[in-house]
Amino acid sequence: MTLPILVIKFGTGSITLPDGTPDEGVIQAIAQQVAALSQQYRIILVSSGAVGAGKRHFKNYKGTLTERKAAAAVGNPLLLQIYARHFEPLGITIAQSLCERHHFAHRKQFLQLKETYETLWDNGIIPIANENDVVSNLELKFSDNDELATLIATGFGASHLLISTSVGGLLDKSKQIIPTVPVIDDTIFGLVTSDKSALGLGGMLSKLTYTRLATRMGITTVFFDARTSNGIVLCLDGATGTVFAPQPTSGLNARKKWLGSGSLIAGQLILDTGAAKAIQNRKSLLAVGVRKVKGNFEKGDVIELCDAQSKIIALARAKQSSESIKNNLSAQNFEVAHADEIVIV
Repeated sequence: MTLPILVIKFGTGSITLPDGTPDEGVIQAIAQQVAALSQQYRIILVSSGAVGAGKRHFKNYKGTLTERKAAAAVGNPLLLQIYARHFEPLGITIAQSLCERHHFAHRKQFLQLKETYETLWDNGIIPIANENDVVSNLELKFSDNDELATLIATGFGASHLLISTSVGGLLDKSKQIIPTVPVIDDTIFGLVTSDKSALGLGGMLSKLTYTRLATRMGITTVFFDARTSNGIVLCLDGATGTVFAPQPTSGLNARKKWLGSGSLIAGQLILDTGAAKAIQNRKSLLAVGVRKVKGNFEKGDVIELCDAQSKIIALARAKQSSESIKNNLSAQNFEVAHADEIVIV
């Protein structure tokens, strides 16, 4: 029987000391818990902290983009050495996986990445993923490792996504952790403040945004605190942190999950009310239902489908180029996107 996939994301603040250096006590505890869970899950760790680990080696470090890239180049091997040092006594080898946005945007490259991970798992090796900061194009960067962890979890069909936070969960207005969230709606987003770690890039808004995507793809997502004793194991049991319930995913096969999570968006279509309702009912999109075409895209590119109020309601793989759609807006039965290539979001 194939084991379920577990993705665990650690932010910079979760695994580092106040000065940004890795906290070996926390990393040792992570290794011990992950080793215990490795018989029940195929595990992927997504770990920030490379920039923090490397920046102390630079004179007058100011945190510019170039300095962050250079710090990551120094910090990545240092961070992986620490992880390896604590996993090795437990009989586990780790592997570094430096990811870029295009690995998820192109289906063939994504499947190659997945096959590589499966080979690692087959040999008892746990991959530790991070963005390849040194070469990542600024325009194609992940917004943060919350996004990277979500793309891995959704694309690989994980059963659980765990995200470590400095506050240990989602807080209510009284600053108490909410144990369970059935669905992420406007009320839940209303609890978010603009605070974020001084060491990391992500904040609670980012985490909730990607958590909503993960839960819509059927993944149980949990916010927890890596510094809580046995926190990883406890949050899987719902005994600590905040558990976000997975939503129904009927009709979402592996390809659609990938399409809905990992693709680069090339353009946007604004639909009329009838077309918006039709695709919600799993129908194909015809040109007569398109009110406006935004962006220049080619056949096969991924585009956003929006309602009349410009709210994104779906993603789709375009069956026609933007130029062709513009020239055929009044044509009958001119198919813009097939129902099998549309994912409701």
